[in-house]
Formats: sequence, structure tokens, C-alpha cells
Amino acid sequence: SEEKEMNSLQQVKVVKVTTPAAIVDNAAFTTDAIDTKGWNEALFIVEFGAMDIAMAALKLTESEDSGMSGAADISGADFSVSPATLPSATADNLLFGISVKLGGNRKRYLDLSATGGDGTAGTYMSVIVVLTKGSESPNTAAEQGFSQCLYV
Repeated sequence: SEEKEMNSLQQVKVVKVTTPAAIVDNAAFTTDAIDTKGWNEALFIVEFGAMDIAMAALKLTESEDSGMSGAADISGADFSVSPATLPSATADNLLFGISVKLGGNRKRYLDLSATGGDGTAGTYMSVIVVLTKGSESPNTAAEQGFSQCLYV
């Protein structure tokens, strides 16, 4: 019998950090901390919708606590630090990413700290993270973070 080869995209987990929701103006976005245990890489994908003001903050933090107590900024993962720049008022419909090597001295939980600037209306934003190179591959669509996933 012919054994079906696993697609490398079946060896990832996708997790919601910030769901598409109401526009945010001059406030922090609600985000969920990500448990990275068992994974070697994480890619945070930030998608902006309509926005009329630059972001006030966009950076990644880490903690050993799932509630993110004592969270510390991750060096090199802050868009306000040169050579990076915070997404501007004209970043409508653009994607921004932060790729992180896990393990070593990296703490277990990661979270995105995102604050919309003070505009007339504000900013729409959603965020997902793709975890890769896990110590175990997910066996189902649900373990990959999906309600359903079609494999073609």
C-alpha cells in the first residue's frame, strides 16, 4: 500500500492572538498569550484593516507565566525601535510579521503588545501566530488550530 506523505504545512499550529473586532482608537488591543511549549519557531502575523492613525505600540513580550505577569520586551521584536518603524496611518490592509526562534533563554509564553494611536476613528487589526518545528506534529485539524482544514 502507498503511504501518504505528510505535507509540511500539516506540521504547524495556528493560534489566534487578536480576533477581528471593533475598531480601536487610543487604546490597547485585546490579545491572548501564546504557549510555545514543544515548538521551535513562531511567526506572528499582524493584519491591519482600515486605519487613520499610526500605531502607538507594536511589540512582542515574553513571560514564564501564562497570565504574562512580569512580562519583558523581546529585544529586536519592537516596531518602535529603529530600523523598524511603527505601522503608519497608511498601512491599511498590510501585513507585518515577527519571527521568533524559541527555546534557549526564550520564555515559554509570548504575547503581542499593540496600542492603536489616537485618531479620528482608529485602527482595525487581527493577529495570528503560526508555530512550527514542533517536537510532535499535530494529528488533527483541531490540533492544528482549525475548525476544519482541507488537505489537497
